[in-house]
Amino acid sequence: MKKSTMRLGFVALSLPLVLPLMTSFALAGPVESACVRSDRAGASRPLCGCIQQVADMVLTNSDQRRAAKFFKDPDAAHAVWVSQRAADDAFWERYKQFGTMAEAYCAG
Repeated sequence: MKKSTMRLGFVALSLPLVLPLMTSFALAGPVESACVRSDRAGASRPLCGCIQQVADMVLTNSDQRRAAKFFKDPDAAHAVWVSQRAADDAFWERYKQFGTMAEAYCAG
């Protein structure tokens, strides 16, 4: 019984230290997650978090998932850019606005 009480105490003391880390990973949006996973030299959790904040202000959830794919596959961005579809053109305008705002807001 003493061991289980000690374990419970350890868990109770550890929770305030571990919970913020778990929450930050759980709440990361698609753009932030893709940014952090990217192999870009300047990618950092604070910068990627800032970019996600701008994405939350400018892009819909669907737009964010689509934009997140560009981190892994830049050719997909090019395909959207050269597309003649009205839906792609509308997305590209929102994406450009997002990029401009993210650069201004997160340039630090």
